[in-house]
Amino acid sequence: MKIGIVCYPTHGGSGVVATELGSALAQNGHDVHIISYAIPFRFDSFRKNLRYHEVEVSAYPLFRYPPYDLALAGTIMEVAQQYGLDILHAHYAIPHAISGHLAREMLNGGGKNVKLVTTLHGTDITIIGQQRIFQRITRFGIRQSDGVTSVSAELKQRVIETIDCGAQDIEVIPNFVDADRFKPGCCPNKRAQLAGEDEKIVMHVSNFREVKRPRDVVKAFADASKTVKARLVLIGDGPELPACKDLARELGVFDRCTFAGTYDAIWELLPQADVFFLPSEYESFGLSALEAMACGVPVVGTNTGGTPEVVEQDVSGFLHDPGDTVAMAESIRGLLADQALAQRMGAAARERAVSAFRRDALLPVWEQYYEKVLALPDRP
Repeated sequence: MKIGIVCYPTHGGSGVVATELGSALAQNGHDVHIISYAIPFRFDSFRKNLRYHEVEVSAYPLFRYPPYDLALAGTIMEVAQQYGLDILHAHYAIPHAISGHLAREMLNGGGKNVKLVTTLHGTDITIIGQQRIFQRITRFGIRQSDGVTSVSAELKQRVIETIDCGAQDIEVIPNFVDADRFKPGCCPNKRAQLAGEDEKIVMHVSNFREVKRPRDVVKAFADASKTVKARLVLIGDGPELPACKDLARELGVFDRCTFAGTYDAIWELLPQADVFFLPSEYESFGLSALEAMACGVPVVGTNTGGTPEVVEQDVSGFLHDPGDTVAMAESIRGLLADQALAQRMGAAARERAVSAFRRDALLPVWEQYYEKVLALPDRP
């Protein structure tokens, strides 16, 4: 198959999944084209059958804001024409599905009818899609797609309840993890760079937006580390990071926090953690938690969104209500103090990641879904 994949290139679950899906499809012999405004950070530029196409946005003075959605539609149209795409896979309804639909309309009569698949990752529904001005656009993008998938059953149900778009036939295809890359025991030399020999490591990875509740990370760690010698390693960057640093100083744990910044090869750092902490207000799936689990690390997170579909309560981790930092701190403290418990849960986390979310097992699911969409009659 000839497949175009449209995604954001930034650090985040949607871009990671889109890029790694493209890489796996190319490795399986499909002709894959990644379309974005910058090279995605996990893009393998030397893999056969995998190409990157940059969306160039004009800075014409007439426009107060550069019209990225139009530039994207034009790039999609050019790639579809030049390479004869069968499938265009848009990750996010806004603006990617809309731009894909526009590109297909411009191609009408100029070749075969490219099928449009849209994957909903969460914020396109929970944040963007809930704004009045964008709700109808989101609904339109979903309805114009030949196939729609969501990353969790919870997100599918949320779409059905909040957006009247005939979404009952949404296919739930969860995110996946490369279990050969994300595995226990990788890069043990990195641990000494993150923490002292006698320190346990609590790790948090995010884009430090408010929905991730990163200040709760600091608050719960300050409580949990009162009786256990530990270090908090925060990986990533974002608008809430300065507030986290201020809170760490206020609570007297700044010297036990490592602010590691953005790190692309995250599979090198995750195995060094003793606990992975993700206290988000909402996660449509929780990819960072899954990647930690694949590295054999137990998770302390929240019982909202799609996270309970990934982390098994009391088996591969502990889940609590968002904002309940007291209970979270207790779970973290228990895992740090009880090595046998941490090892048992870490092994269960690895088993869960490999058995339910391994990339090699989910790649055929995507290929079968594409074939199903391709078999649908062309739109008029």
